[in-house]
Amino acid sequence: MDALARWNVHQSGPEGGPVLIFAHGFGCDQHMWRHVAPAFADEFRVVCFDFVGAGGSDLTAYDPERYSTLQGYADDVLLLCAELGLEQVTYVGHSVAAMIGVLAEVARPDLFDRLVLVGPSPRYVDTDDYRGGFSADDIEQLLESLDSNYLGWSSAMAPVIMGNPDHPELGAELTASFCGTDPDIARRFARVTFTSDNRQELGRVSTSTLVLQCRDDVIAPLEVGTYVRDSIPGSTMTVLDATGHCPNLSAPDETVAAMADFVRAR
Repeated sequence: MDALARWNVHQSGPEGGPVLIFAHGFGCDQHMWRHVAPAFADEFRVVCFDFVGAGGSDLTAYDPERYSTLQGYADDVLLLCAELGLEQVTYVGHSVAAMIGVLAEVARPDLFDRLVLVGPSPRYVDTDDYRGGFSADDIEQLLESLDSNYLGWSSAMAPVIMGNPDHPELGAELTASFCGTDPDIARRFARVTFTSDNRQELGRVSTSTLVLQCRDDVIAPLEVGTYVRDSIPGSTMTVLDATGHCPNLSAPDETVAAMADFVRAR
């Protein structure tokens, strides 16, 4: 299957420039990067895509078994790079795509030059010695609500996840994105996202990494960002003044500024 069609790939910038890949989170698509990615197109080969099952991807390529773990999505990132001939990649992943990037880097560290993890969470469920932000009951209730009424769940949860009540248009956009996703695929992806535990992989990352953390994020609290930073050897963290879980939409200028020096350093 043609890679451009499978993942709805869009590229901009100089073909021979350093590679910058933007990967979206749950319920979203590459459109969520439209205020950030263009800022780098003058000097980078910018690659935006949709994970299979999202946005304009080829839905016939969705395989429930392949995508029953985040590793299936990470394998797609590696396959996408191979099919497009991408090397020394700077990967920018938002939310669950941050952990997908971690898994891809652990499998092929030689392929990556830098990682930018925006609002990452290696595990959403609290344990005795780890705070992910949710109890096991919280996650189960979330998934049950999503299973029983996906559109209703999307309408209620998207504005909470966006976290900018003074700008209801942002919550409305995220709601529309959630509601535009195939419900069956979204339910499966949500279960994979919210029940995964990738804490062990963090210590295996060898690529230079920047964590971007919003100061107030209901999905990935500050403690989680700090945990990711402390677990990835040599990584750094920038705490954005932005609130909510989607600074690529709510604070794109701050997001661009926070990652600019890091991705441009050579």
